[in-house]
Amino acid sequence: MLTLGVETSCDETSVAVIDDQFKILSNVIISQIEIHQVYGGVVPEIAARNHIENILPVLDEALHKANLTLSQIDQVAATTQPGLPGAVMVGRVFGKSLANALNVPFIPVNHLNGHMASLRLSNPDLRPPMLCLLVSGGHTILFKVNEQWETQMLCTTADDAIGEAFDKVARVLGLAYPGGPKISQNANMNLSFIPILNKFPKNTFSYSGLKTAVLNYINHEKQKNNLINLPEICANFQYCAINQLLIKVREFLEQTQIKTLGVCGGVSANQYLREQFKILCEELGVKLYLPTPTLCGDNAAMIAAAAVLGIK
Repeated sequence: MLTLGVETSCDETSVAVIDDQFKILSNVIISQIEIHQVYGGVVPEIAARNHIENILPVLDEALHKANLTLSQIDQVAATTQPGLPGAVMVGRVFGKSLANALNVPFIPVNHLNGHMASLRLSNPDLRPPMLCLLVSGGHTILFKVNEQWETQMLCTTADDAIGEAFDKVARVLGLAYPGGPKISQNANMNLSFIPILNKFPKNTFSYSGLKTAVLNYINHEKQKNNLINLPEICANFQYCAINQLLIKVREFLEQTQIKTLGVCGGVSANQYLREQFKILCEELGVKLYLPTPTLCGDNAAMIAAAAVLGIK
């Protein structure tokens, strides 16, 4: 069975085809990063218009790379929530219309479940139960996942998502959007420093306070006419942001005694995060699963995989 996936929830237009063994036959992604960089972030109206322009060429390229025709597609899946409303609508309407024209089932997929399914695409041996940490520009959530891939939310952010905090701190430092990779590239984690903020609310994630602490520190240094030490600030922020994840996940792993952890979403591409979670899981005797770097960000293969798994 061949599943065609469509993803347009933010600023990537993507179409993919996978089979029922989770083999990716094609996964075409057109990013709008260069378009939105001049604004310092994604402009929803511009994103939606570009999805409309890109969706048909991306579909054609996905079919060409998979060496398939539309008549061979057995079902169509598309992100239907959450995301930028106008952007989501483009993919949802396109997917429904395509499925109707082909007379095949249309599978609505929750974008968060798509990220979770990226773990299965990257790791054929992955089987729940597990804890799943989703870290992205819009979400910071820890799920408990049972054998049927049904989820129970254990912890979420009280304010900003971790990826959003990365982007906002990067903007203040004069780094280009998206900020996460730029902060990671500039962070010197070998430096010795006192964490700028190391206290967080219990039973929730929170990044508003950390973001404010970094901004206040930068302003304070500027007022004293001190040079901004970019590698140190980036390292300090990255340490505090990821350390919070480690503390919370450790608590829930110890409480639940679950021995499998998946970490997914755009921020899971962060190399420091990957290294620190590997250390944590080795210490606790927990098996760690991560998506391949190309599947960490938004893509249509993960949407198709969620449909195949039956998690919508």
